[in-house]
Amino acid sequence: MINKQVTSLVESVSDIFDGATVMIGGFGEAGSPIELIHALIDNGAKNLTVVSNNTGSGHVGLAALIENKQVKKMICSFPRTANSMVFPELYRDGKIELELVPQGTLAERIRAGGAGIPAFFTPTSVNTPLAVGKESRIINGVENVLEYAIKADYSLVKCHKADRYGNLIYHATARNFGPIMCSAANITIVQSKQIVEAGKLNPEEIITPGIFVERVIEITNPAHESELVENQMRYPC
Repeated sequence: MINKQVTSLVESVSDIFDGATVMIGGFGEAGSPIELIHALIDNGAKNLTVVSNNTGSGHVGLAALIENKQVKKMICSFPRTANSMVFPELYRDGKIELELVPQGTLAERIRAGGAGIPAFFTPTSVNTPLAVGKESRIINGVENVLEYAIKADYSLVKCHKADRYGNLIYHATARNFGPIMCSAANITIVQSKQIVEAGKLNPEEIITPGIFVERVIEITNPAHESELVENQMRYPC
């Protein structure tokens, strides 16, 4: 019987190792797997390369992982948002690396990684500092820059509903990078607000098939990043 459900956050991330590349879902607060990120902080893995849309807010979630000096490099589109307090200072001090990627290019690099496409050409970033040192080619009269796919050792993703097979349903725009990150990682770990019995999910509503998921844990009352930031919470406390 296939059963990908785990009951312990500690167990779910226990094999994430020093130097791993980890994709973390979320567009700001929407879809951010706060509990899994905090479990990764407790795990203690260091020198991580993290692929995410942004660098977190306040002193919780991804920002807390960075603040705890566990991340050596960020690959993201928005390194500074309204409540970014940690990353900008560390970056200015030369204590963390940054690979800045336009958001559409980031999404396509991840999708390509999951689809087995090693690289692709795009006109995005042509004649900007982001194109320096990259191969370019004229295609149909338009200059394009070569971008390489991104794959990861692990992906941490949040969904709305799952079953023990690892089939996932997301809630509205909280889906964001989740499906492509699931397909682009060797091991995908998912926190779900609800895990239902096998056969209870409508197949027409499943966004991520279980073949892309290795572990799923039920977090019935997930934290909301904005509330934690507003209450000036810190992790670890």
